[in-house]
Amino acid sequence: MPSVLSKLADYFTSPYASSNVNVAQIRKLIERIFEIYKNNRTLLGRTIWIVSVYLLYLRKSGSSRKRPTGIPTAEETARKKKRVEVDTIFFDRLKKILKIVIPGLRSKELWLLVVHSGFLVFRTILSVYVAALDGRIVSALVRGNAKDFLTGIVWWMIVAIPATYTNSMFRTRLTRHIHQKYLSDMTFYAIGNLDDRIKNADQCITVDTMKFCNSLSELYSNLAKPILDVFIYNIQLAKNVGGEGLFALSLMVHISSVILRALTPPFGKMVAEEQRLEGEFRFTHSRLIENAEEIALYSGHDVEKAILDRNYFALIKHVNRIFRMRVFHGMMEDFIIKYLWGALGLILCSVPVFFTVPGVKKGDLGSRAEGFITNRRLLLSSSDAFGRIMYSYKEITELAGYTARVSELLDTFDAVKAGRYEKQLVSSASTDENAAVLSGRGEVIEDAATIEFIDVPIVSPNGDVLLKKLNFYVRSGMHLLIVGPNGCGKSSLFRILGGLWPVYGGTVHRPNPRDIFYIPQRPYLSLGTLRDQIIYPHTVTEMTERGINDQSLQEILNIVQLNNIVEREGGWDKEREWKDALSGGDKQRIAMARLFYHRPKYAILDECTSAVGLDIEKIMYTHATGGYVFTKLDAERRLKLQEEKQHLEQKLIEVPKLQARLSDLKAMLSERDAEGNFSTATH
Repeated sequence: MPSVLSKLADYFTSPYASSNVNVAQIRKLIERIFEIYKNNRTLLGRTIWIVSVYLLYLRKSGSSRKRPTGIPTAEETARKKKRVEVDTIFFDRLKKILKIVIPGLRSKELWLLVVHSGFLVFRTILSVYVAALDGRIVSALVRGNAKDFLTGIVWWMIVAIPATYTNSMFRTRLTRHIHQKYLSDMTFYAIGNLDDRIKNADQCITVDTMKFCNSLSELYSNLAKPILDVFIYNIQLAKNVGGEGLFALSLMVHISSVILRALTPPFGKMVAEEQRLEGEFRFTHSRLIENAEEIALYSGHDVEKAILDRNYFALIKHVNRIFRMRVFHGMMEDFIIKYLWGALGLILCSVPVFFTVPGVKKGDLGSRAEGFITNRRLLLSSSDAFGRIMYSYKEITELAGYTARVSELLDTFDAVKAGRYEKQLVSSASTDENAAVLSGRGEVIEDAATIEFIDVPIVSPNGDVLLKKLNFYVRSGMHLLIVGPNGCGKSSLFRILGGLWPVYGGTVHRPNPRDIFYIPQRPYLSLGTLRDQIIYPHTVTEMTERGINDQSLQEILNIVQLNNIVEREGGWDKEREWKDALSGGDKQRIAMARLFYHRPKYAILDECTSAVGLDIEKIMYTHATGGYVFTKLDAERRLKLQEEKQHLEQKLIEVPKLQARLSDLKAMLSERDAEGNFSTATH
């Protein structure tokens, strides 16, 4: 059978047979070119592959260098945040997160991946052996050799080892890192109150982190082996059918994959939007549960139902849109991968049958059948591997969406920790005077012996300037009463003192946080035992180290008139939902018991006795004399002042009635005087 090179020479020279051109010279020239190519085939083939890889590298590096220079505008920054694509930004984000989930060479996660990768390589080597074994089985079948056929079947069964996979521990490592950042430096408070970038941090920490880790670990399994398979199978195919045909096939596959990628919808951006809509839908439900009593009293169920329906149908509409796009994309993907690439593969497998390939022996009918089956098996495996890589592109775009969400969460944590907030401001914040206040930054001096504010503005998180300059000080042993209407900045002052709100100007002197204790009007009760409620935020170990036992805690409870709460609730170790189990008065007494347990230098009492009677308030303040926090407080005098206040308020209620009666009397006297004057004039 003539060689493929001779056939090509005949093909190119036949049109010139009837022309005046010297056909023999052209034929000789073509044969000379083919002879040179044949002698340098290996070198030229490797050069073509190296040039192809280099051109691909230049294309990728060129796109990565196309980045904006200078300071980006607000519009560009917003557009960058919304952009979710498989590009250099995605790989930068993924690299940052991978440093968290795989922290070093000695980490458990890395060694799990190494073991997992070893199994993947072993499976690929077995697949190559199975492909050759399939060819030998068919060859034995064609030749009618029963012994070789049965031997091949036995070996085929032996090497059919089930796949072994190792699950990565990405989620554990990433969740611990996020929790550490979220619960340090008041970040959990700042995310929800001082910054608008993360609307639903709970959704990002729980659901998005889980989906990111699942997607990343599954993508590694679904992508690592196919890439290895394509590499090994193509090397073997190049030996069997020649590098030229494989290169032509690879070029066609590359062109079709570029077309497929261009027609692929932005699934990554859609997944990120889906997660955002799911978070808003969950937040609406949690908001309904949190405010159920108020909504029920207002009969606002219809309004809330409309809000829930609006968020739900927005989510469903977006999900259905994704499904519709996936149907079209799946049909197009199946046609290109299964049928187009399959047809090209069959043509490639037939090359050694119809043409003479350098380095490949022809053999008899059985050998040709063996070669065809082996090449077809390798091609199918390579095509399947490349198909999985193409299918994985959709998974990569979804991973890009999850990566964007998790990366935005981590970036926001870092920005908040550094004091950089993004908050929707009120309209008054845009005035020149208020803008000047918001642009400033004050100084905070800790470990001071006193509490002192020097020219400190009180500014809410939304930019509302409540007070432009506040000056006061409190030394140990002093008492300071802060009064004023709602919204004037009383609680805001405490938040600045506690480090929750930023200081926009002036100087704040404050003691160490452990020397200040804050008791709000609605005390927080944690999950845990009854003992944990009193010693919060200490643990039992810390309580024991301070030399305090349950008997000491019982004495504190006796002070706040909660003598029988331990027996009533089932003991110190009883765990309940305490915010529901205790009344408002009991909660405030528990908060006061915490104060007596911690014994700080300073206490901030924010209407902490509003739910208890004056007699209990008297007991609390009386016991606080000297030994715990306060110096002497005259509780008897305060009680008398309260009674006098109530008496005066009662009199003030009667003032409008007395004024109306006085007006009536004046009118009657005026009428009587007018009648008397008329009688005198008549006489």
